[in-house]
Amino acid sequence: MATLLIVEDDKTINELMARTLSVTGHQCLTAYTGSEAVSMIQAQKVDLALLDINLPDMDGFCLMERLEGVPAIYVTARSDIGDRIRGLDGGAEDYIVKPFHIQELISRVNVVLRRYKREDIFCYGQVKVDFPNSKAYRNGEEIILAKQEFELLKALILNKNITLTREQLLNAAWGWEYEGDERTVDVHIQRLRKKLHWKNYIKTVYKIGYRLELEQEGRLMDS
Repeated sequence: MATLLIVEDDKTINELMARTLSVTGHQCLTAYTGSEAVSMIQAQKVDLALLDINLPDMDGFCLMERLEGVPAIYVTARSDIGDRIRGLDGGAEDYIVKPFHIQELISRVNVVLRRYKREDIFCYGQVKVDFPNSKAYRNGEEIILAKQEFELLKALILNKNITLTREQLLNAAWGWEYEGDERTVDVHIQRLRKKLHWKNYIKTVYKIGYRLELEQEGRLMDS
């Protein structure tokens, strides 16, 4: 998945974010000051930075100017509308106020990563998935998928070999405001298995959710 840099001086929060995002498949680097963050960005490739604003040596707004093009999300206790506007106008991709729901953090991170992800086509065996056009093919023939079916498929592919809860899949396909039963995910997963002939690949994880389990790596590439 992606390499994330978490810049947060509160050790407990930093470790919680790193542990949670690592479980979803990301590599997480941690920094407790702005200076540490700058050194890490200069030393290695970072796909996304998560920035606190109240850092001991510089504030997050100043740090944003030194990220060298790395996209960033503010994760901060500062909820004032002026700070939000300053952060977003200054180039942040998103602004999350503490305390936050951990599932929301995961989803917002994934939204930004998808925005910057260059790969548009996924191929595995006889199946090809075209992300920009929301289309899937098997043996060259288009598979007719409902919008939610395609969004579920995309979430499974982008998190392949990682278990996703029903709640995560529901949020990915229907959005945070959807108030329907999580069992609707089960119905749509069954349809996906049948349409793609992926009964052996989309695994049920008992009492948790589902995982797209691939024996070999699928290919992500530019369209």
